Amino acid sequence: MTTAHLGNIPRRGPLPSPAALRGLAGLAALVAVLEILPRTPAVSPDYLPPASTTGRALWTMLGERAYWSAVGDTLTGWGLGLALAVGGGVVAGVVIGSVPLLRAATASTVEFLRPIPSVALVPVAVLLYGTDLRSKLLLVVYASFWQVFVQVLAGLQDVDPVADDTARSYRLGTWYRIRYLLWPTALPYVMTGIRLAATVALVLAVTAELVIGAPGLGQQLAVAQSSGAVPQVYALVLTTGLIGVAVNLAARAVERRVLHWHQSQRTER
Repeated sequence: MTTAHLGNIPRRGPLPSPAALRGLAGLAALVAVLEILPRTPAVSPDYLPPASTTGRALWTMLGERAYWSAVGDTLTGWGLGLALAVGGGVVAGVVIGSVPLLRAATASTVEFLRPIPSVALVPVAVLLYGTDLRSKLLLVVYASFWQVFVQVLAGLQDVDPVADDTARSYRLGTWYRIRYLLWPTALPYVMTGIRLAATVALVLAVTAELVIGAPGLGQQLAVAQSSGAVPQVYALVLTTGLIGVAVNLAARAVERRVLHWHQSQRTER
């Protein structure tokens, strides 16, 4: 075969990886189970409609303005809460983690506040702000803040003692130590905290809407459940799951881009 003939052969794109194919196979198997199971005596379709029925309900909702408004409200609470939590967690973590005396003074307070479930703050949020966006933000920020803050502290604690002693012997100022020593060491931990916080923020945003009644997908879920619209309930649950997958994939993509120089990302490739 000549080079001219080779040039006429269409080039194929990159084939899906085995991991992606296994994931698609597992997803197809799950859809098949959800389609067949409600059609058997084992499960009543009144409680678990077939996957095709849920898909039709979701398709119908995609054309409704109220659906997209709920999605926007959920993403707004998630995005604002995550931004506030990341900013506060990074700043507080760097300030407290870089000063040993301050870290020791706040250790007991942190260990007291961190285990408090965010859902336990629902009555406080309602008393302070009612059912508007601020109540949702209170729960989202509180839950997500600790994910970032603890990771920043862990990253600062992982600084190489030899490098730290060298920086001190050269009398580097606080800003230069943070910029060239502490921050590069803590950055992988920070990105892990952001990835965890992104998922936690979405969970708390939907929970706040479901429990408090703040506008969003959670509120739509509560309305659909109370009205007995079972296919719509599962369609909304599917929507939150798809958003969660998108959030996780986006966080991982940002992490790979920011940490392209780090060994963990090179070994993943």
